[in-house]
Amino acid sequence: MYAVIETGGKQYRVSCGDVIRVEKINAEPGSSVGITNVLLLGKDDGPVTGTPFLEGASVETTVVKHGKEDKVIVFKYRRKKNYRRFRGHRQQYTELKVESINE
Repeated sequence: MYAVIETGGKQYRVSCGDVIRVEKINAEPGSSVGITNVLLLGKDDGPVTGTPFLEGASVETTVVKHGKEDKVIVFKYRRKKNYRRFRGHRQQYTELKVESINE
């Protein structure tokens, strides 16, 4: 069984036992987080879709850790104009472990 969930403006396909990285969630490591934005449930007899979300479906996850992604460098340059801009960005994330998928 699998589910397609939405969190942080992105969609993820998850199964029980998967570990996914999502946008930062304000929760302590080790705590439980329930995600109710379930778009699709994949079952043995075929997928079940919602409009846009399935009523009563949820995915139970546990927060593993928080962290930062690798640095992304943004360098803007205009030749002959003495224009240079150098910026770096590290996006924060939360690692979630999928414990169960509830219908």
